[in-house]
Amino acid sequence: MEIHVAVVGAYGSAGVVVAERLADEPDVELTLIDDGEPGGGLCILDGCMPSKELLTAAERRFAARDDDRLRGEVPDVDIERVIERKDDNVSTYAGGRRSHVEALAEREGVTLRRETAEFLGDRRLAVGDDVLEPDYVVVATGSTPNVPPIPGIEDVPFETSADVLDATEFGESGLVVGLGVIGLELVPYLSEAAGVDLTVVEQLPEALPDADPAFGAELVDYYRDAFDVDVRLDTETRQLAETADGGVRATLAEGDGETTVEADQLFVFTGRKPALDRLGLESTRLTPEPGWVEATMQARDDERVFVVGDANGAEPILHVAKEEGAVAAGNVLRHRDGDPLDPYEPVTHRVVFSGLGDLPYARLGHTATSASEAGVEHVVATREVAGEGVFRSRHYTDGLARLVVGTDGTVLGYQGLHPDADVMAKTMQLAVEMGLDVREIPDRAYHPTTPEIIDGLLGDAAAALDD
Repeated sequence: MEIHVAVVGAYGSAGVVVAERLADEPDVELTLIDDGEPGGGLCILDGCMPSKELLTAAERRFAARDDDRLRGEVPDVDIERVIERKDDNVSTYAGGRRSHVEALAEREGVTLRRETAEFLGDRRLAVGDDVLEPDYVVVATGSTPNVPPIPGIEDVPFETSADVLDATEFGESGLVVGLGVIGLELVPYLSEAAGVDLTVVEQLPEALPDADPAFGAELVDYYRDAFDVDVRLDTETRQLAETADGGVRATLAEGDGETTVEADQLFVFTGRKPALDRLGLESTRLTPEPGWVEATMQARDDERVFVVGDANGAEPILHVAKEEGAVAAGNVLRHRDGDPLDPYEPVTHRVVFSGLGDLPYARLGHTATSASEAGVEHVVATREVAGEGVFRSRHYTDGLARLVVGTDGTVLGYQGLHPDADVMAKTMQLAVEMGLDVREIPDRAYHPTTPEIIDGLLGDAAAALDD
């Protein structure tokens, strides 16, 4: 059966996967729609890739400053040069993505529309001067910075993560609202590269809320000590106001009382929200609220609309967006053919480039907390970086790692807050997703490399099983 599929947001990580999977599919007419300028997707333009440019530059300075074996003045970060190189690289990455999508559009049955799409009704789209009525719509419009409704925020100048990625000048002091993933990555950059004296306010009682508590506590202590950041957890920002000199004054609720903090700049790092405002969803049956997208990536209220990536608000992570795109593309075809649809059942896989990427956090699968909550019998092995000779020899003393293993020996989860945890994430993904037995993984580290900590965890977990 011939069908017409429209992908709204074709340049993003999720949308481009849908396009790749359907572009050569027989009997599929494919319309790719994206009005983004210059086009390329969030990760390329304002997310994963440009942020690493900034973090890397600041990490170089931090490494020189933090090592007492080195002498001489600590170098300054040339922020203008950092941003210039970031812009050059982003332009290259985005150009590659655009070229790829444009090449897909040269295939038979595929059309690219560089225009805005708006729903006029259920699966009825206004695109430029045309009205399209595709059989299926895939929404992959990504996300935008979330700005919380704090009283007074509309009257105060503030910077989001997107602004910081372009900024070359900063004030002497700053107030940061939010210590989620964005805050954990950008706070050390502002401190180290820009020299901003920071107060960080987080409403939650701990950082890394999806980790076992020890990891968030370790990271907050590290930020306080290594970057001299005033981190205030379990603190609500109740009121914001602009000061006479253009700065910000914040009224904070801490414990049973209130305090006031003033700073030159306000940074709002309170996550991201689905970019749906311009789609005209009010003209459809679709109601974007918790649970509005099923595990099949279908919208709950319209089985012929699929919502993938950041747009569905479930898990705003790059690799998740790609996987959701692949599931949605396959399920469009299954739905067309009357076959059962596949649910997306991911294994948790997260990496946060905290501590300028020098102390990253990685999680694969279960934490000890989540395993207990799920009623899974398990043992836990934990190691601290300070006790590992290979880390100490490389001038690393902060961090820890943890392995969660089922009582049958199956590796259920790994958490790492230590140098190279991000690099080890793929290895541990294999262990978790393949259900390897901790006692059967070869005990062989290539000394002196940091993955040696994994061998220690494996040995500890195997010993715990024997006990």
